[in-house]
Parts: sequence; C-alpha cells; structure tokens
Amino acid sequence: MHRRIFLQASAALPLAAALPCRAVAQQSDFNPQPGAWRTFEVTTRAEVLKPAGITRVWIPVPAVNDAGQKVIDNAWSGNAGAAQLAYDGKYGAAILCAEWPAADAQPVIELTSRFATRNRAVEFAKPGGAPKLDATERAFYTQATELMPTDGIVRETALKITEGAHTDEAQARRVYDWVVENTFRDPKTRGCGVGDIATMLETGDLGGKCADLNALYVGLARSIGLPARDLYGIRVAKSAFGYRSLGAGTENITRAQHCRAEVFLQAYGWVPVDPADVRKVVLEEREKPTTLADPIVPPVRQKLFGAWEMNWLAYNTGHDIALPNSQGAKLAYFMYPQAETANGRLDSLDPDNFRYRITAREIIA
Repeated sequence: MHRRIFLQASAALPLAAALPCRAVAQQSDFNPQPGAWRTFEVTTRAEVLKPAGITRVWIPVPAVNDAGQKVIDNAWSGNAGAAQLAYDGKYGAAILCAEWPAADAQPVIELTSRFATRNRAVEFAKPGGAPKLDATERAFYTQATELMPTDGIVRETALKITEGAHTDEAQARRVYDWVVENTFRDPKTRGCGVGDIATMLETGDLGGKCADLNALYVGLARSIGLPARDLYGIRVAKSAFGYRSLGAGTENITRAQHCRAEVFLQAYGWVPVDPADVRKVVLEEREKPTTLADPIVPPVRQKLFGAWEMNWLAYNTGHDIALPNSQGAKLAYFMYPQAETANGRLDSLDPDNFRYRITAREIIA
C-alpha cells in the first residue's frame, strides 16, 4: 500500500538531493527575521510490537499553511489493510488513520511530509493593515476547552495581571511577561505536559513543559477576550542562533515535540509568542539551570513575543481531539503518534514499546 496526497504544491519548492543541515553559528543574539524559505522532509515510521485484535495507528499530519509554513505534500506506505487521511471536524487537524485486521502480526506504517518554513517577526513599529477576525472567529478563539477554562481562577488571574492595561497589545504583553516570570520548566514532566491550567493556578504549581506553559498563556488571554491559540508541532533543525535548547540536535527528532502559541492583536493580526521556550533556555541552555537575568535569556525573552525561528513544523491547532474509530478517550492535543489494540490505547510517550521513530532532513535545491 502506498499513497501520496498533495495538500499544497509549489513549483518554487522542488525536491532535491538532501544535504546535511546548515552549520550552526556560535550563540548570538536571538533575532529571527523573515527571509528565504527552507524546505524540510519529516518521516514518521510507526510499528506496533504487540498487536491484539484490530490494531489502529494515528499519525499527525501537517495541515497549517500560514506566513511561516507551507505544506507541500504527504505520502505514506506500509502494510495496513486500510489507511486514509481524515480531518478533525472542529479544528481541521489532519490525521493519517491506519488499521490492520486481527490476523496481522507486524503492523507498520510510514508517513513522509514535505513542507517549507521561514522565520516570522512582527514589525511592531508598523501597525495596521492586518486582516480582521469576524465575530464568529473571535468567539472560536476565545472559547474554553476541557482543560482550558476561561472563567473562575483563570479569568480572575488574568484580570489581576492586566489591570491598568487598556490596549490588546498591552494586555497580551502583560500576560506574556507574567507567564515568563512566574512559571518554570519542570524536567520531570512527561512529554510536553497536559495543559490543565486551572489545576496549575489552583495548586500554585506553575511548573511544566510547553503544553502547560503556553496553554496557560492562551487560556489567560482568552479569558479576557484576547483571541489566542496553541499550535502543536515538532522541532526539525538546530537553531541558527546557536541556542542548543531551541532546536533539534540530530536528525532523530522522535522526542522533539514542541507546541507554541499565537495571540491575535487588532493592529498586527496573529502574533507568534512562546513563553515556554524562554523557560526552556533558563533550564537547559547552560550546563546548570540559570536565571532570567542571565545575558543569554533577555534576547530570547524579547523576541519570543512577536517572532519565531521556524526550525519547527506545525501540525495543527486542535484541542480535545477524538481519534476516528478509537475506543479511547479524547486527546487534549494531537502532537504524538497514537496506537490502539484490543487491549486499549498504547503509551504514546513510550516510543520504544509502541515503536515509532521520527526523522527530519533539510532539502537544498
């Protein structure tokens, strides 16, 4: 079985011989700016080592096309009895769904995605001209999710944070600074975290990873009427600015998942933010954890309100995802491959047992 589907094609982005990733400079001021598009290929290979009954696998497929990313195509192969591309009905998250009959002892599926990225940076000195959100879109991006309420302690906290801030930009910056200053990256958190922001605020335990800290930003923003969203994806290359904590160290990116966030400001449109990565630099960039005052941190903190280095692939913006034909619970987000047998949902954070491997390479024309 082999299938190729083109979500978006561009003659300006041909596939060429793969070369090693670009050399990474010594650590320098972090200042992503839009430039040339870079083309990448990411391959996800999944195997179920202990199938039982009907076996199913779901793999996230990139479906985000915006100012910083263009999807070129997706192709899959393997021995599944059936495989097809499906979409979440609410968020449009793309899902490769594969199924094997009970008699199949060695389920294997492989997805290869090609896409192009370029850095994003908002010019705050040049407001105006941004597309507007209509009332329906604004309501969509300010609504609560199962783990991201917008009332109670979430709204109370956001109102305290933004007291005296009278513009959407001032409010968005206040929330960003509060998350940076009051949270911490917890290395004991499994995967990217869960994103249960009410529990974080109620317990006062503001530690976690990107799906926790950036969800906290999104939830606080939504609770005061600022449209915001999470974007779930994976790092695909080293940072060109020499920050080892802000990139993928090797071609094996199996554990390089990372989510980011955006907030919609009337004068600028969708603005990229990533307070979680500021906290990642604090914890991981030095041999030992450092502080926000360390000279390596302020350049990142300043730029990650308004800019992203696009050595990263966005899959989707979905929450509370129900996998097609699954007997298991909804996912808080869909960023890791998932599998299920007659014995239930497998642990997606154990890629050595539910064997999957994700690799990335840059393609130079």
